[in-house]
Amino acid sequence: MIETTETTRSVVVERNFSHPPEKIWRALTQPHLIAEWLMRNDFVPEVGRRFTLSADWGQVDCEVETIEANRSLAYRWDTKDLTSVVTWTLAPANGGTNLRMEQRGFKADQKSYFQGATVGWQRFFTQLEEVVAKLD
Repeated sequence: MIETTETTRSVVVERNFSHPPEKIWRALTQPHLIAEWLMRNDFVPEVGRRFTLSADWGQVDCEVETIEANRSLAYRWDTKDLTSVVTWTLAPANGGTNLRMEQRGFKADQKSYFQGATVGWQRFFTQLEEVVAKLD
């Protein structure tokens, strides 16, 4: 899904998981699990905590903005000339969890970032599902 405001666009990915929110939360907040589906990192789940996501292509500088265990997580996502916010929302649904991710803040002239995020988050979600399925 693509959401557009007058000045910025957002990439939204939403999927239902057959796992409880607590299990997905672990994959979203434990550094060794984040590394399996997203990127290498030094994440700590504390508001105001700065952390880095890194991959072969470079790194993303982040800062935790909000955190509500098993319900929501938001962090600033800064790379090169893109400043955006990634927000995760978890809601119980049909014995599992509805997981929604929104990355907002893409400017009109940032088409390559927007297209990369549109494709990338789909892949990351697939990898996230694989990681969550292996958890006890």
